Amino acid sequence: MAHTGRRSHRNRNRPGGHRKPRTQQPTTRQRTRSRQTTRRALRREVPSTVALLADERDFAAMRHYASFAFDDHGAYLREMEGLLKALAAKGVHTTVALFDPVAYEEFCADTRLDPDTAASRTRYTAELAAGGGTVTYEGQPIARLVPRLIGVAEEQATWEYATALLSRAGHHGECRDDTTARAAFDRAGAALRAVVEAVGPGVHHLVCSVPADGTSLVAVLHADAREAGPPKLAEPSGLVFRTVLACGFALRSPGGLVLRTIVADSPETVRGWALQDGWLRPLSEAEVFTAYCTDAETGEPIPPEHGVEYQAGIPLSRPE
Repeated sequence: MAHTGRRSHRNRNRPGGHRKPRTQQPTTRQRTRSRQTTRRALRREVPSTVALLADERDFAAMRHYASFAFDDHGAYLREMEGLLKALAAKGVHTTVALFDPVAYEEFCADTRLDPDTAASRTRYTAELAAGGGTVTYEGQPIARLVPRLIGVAEEQATWEYATALLSRAGHHGECRDDTTARAAFDRAGAALRAVVEAVGPGVHHLVCSVPADGTSLVAVLHADAREAGPPKLAEPSGLVFRTVLACGFALRSPGGLVLRTIVADSPETVRGWALQDGWLRPLSEAEVFTAYCTDAETGEPIPPEHGVEYQAGIPLSRPE
């Protein structure tokens, strides 16, 4: 048969008669970029914790480890701030904890880790994150972050110590009675609510001081009662405050509670109560003035604050 020069159409309707277009395979560079993009996305899903040597003496204590790479505290803080900013720029949720060299040595001794390794410092940082006492990094300058971090660490230490004292309050020889601690904690919560409700609307700053076991436990709490409804208490400061106050009730300690109230277009007021017989006894105006205008360490008088009114504490109904 003569060849006409026309392309045959016989195979067009057969299975496989049309040639499939060739699929272009990704290059090695494209695959690498894809993996990097995926890893960056995953990195944003993993939170980070940075342990900071905020105190220069603590920084100096770490310098005797050969694996610790820094020799200047100021440069160290600048590098840490740069690291925090870089993590934030990548969308990584980052918390900051206070690195304590003494606690770190104890941790390494208990876990039988070599303290002179970066891996051991990382393990310790993870323990700090799990135990609480961290501050979320939100872009604040290191100069503002450090004081806040120290305050949170002190608050955490106060809560741990007060919790231990409160737990021991129910021990009688070899017998343990947890109801004493629970009852004191419940009573402390009731007392806190009664105080804030009694003074009314405003922004309240409360300080509770309880001498216990040769030291003084101090807890600070802010309560916002400017809007209708229950006052907004800052947590975890509220938990620390209730625990310290509960210690005072359980141990029958002669502690005290002072409250400063700020209301728009009104003078600031200061009131006070003394811990007595498992409840709060209101102080007189003269007692509040004396307590606030006397140096706690020297006993010397302190001039009263300008624009502050010192008022008697409000009587509070005891719970049933």
